[in-house]
Amino acid sequence: MSRQETHMAGIEKLPWWGWNPGLDNGDRVLGEVLGSMPQVDASSIPWQIKWLENPTSWIALPGAITLQRHDAIHVLLGRGLRSQDEAFVIGFTMGATKVLKGWQEALFAFATKHFYPKPYNFTDDDLFALRLGFGAGQDSKATRLERFPFEDHFDKTVDEVRAIVGISLPDLHAYYRKERLLNPHTKETARLDLDVGGVDPSDIAKPDGEESDWKREK
Repeated sequence: MSRQETHMAGIEKLPWWGWNPGLDNGDRVLGEVLGSMPQVDASSIPWQIKWLENPTSWIALPGAITLQRHDAIHVLLGRGLRSQDEAFVIGFTMGATKVLKGWQEALFAFATKHFYPKPYNFTDDDLFALRLGFGAGQDSKATRLERFPFEDHFDKTVDEVRAIVGISLPDLHAYYRKERLLNPHTKETARLDLDVGGVDPSDIAKPDGEESDWKREK
């Protein structure tokens, strides 16, 4: 088993807060990686979140997306399921619309901190990742990811889908290094896929989670 296969086998056994796909998964089939993601019952999502993030809501903000497509973006961006990861993924999706206004950014940031119920509300660390995601999405070649039919591409590799939608690995590494530099103290930041000098902390360190059968290949 290769180092990457060992890593993926490990994350498939972790609880939701330990799941973290990283960026070194380009030759994996998108549907397979999504199959390792712990799932949440859509009915358990609070109505406050559905108001702003569900594409069927009449007051949804730019980038509102279905849960299945949102999960696919988690994989493409190499982010886990903790709140800081969630914030970056949402920010990237909203920024990639290329139509997001400043007042919409401010409104969403305010709502996620003060309107969303616990434990779904964002902290200041999460808001930093959200704003970083806004910028990363706006600067990327990706556009209107919420309209892209990811479900029709689950049989393609992650790298193939990244290329189709315009997500750049070097750009993501650069943004994650910035996140690590400016917000270094969180668990989410500690496991970011930085790929600095060929050494990738997210790959050589055991993901945070309960003990499992996860083992590194020697």
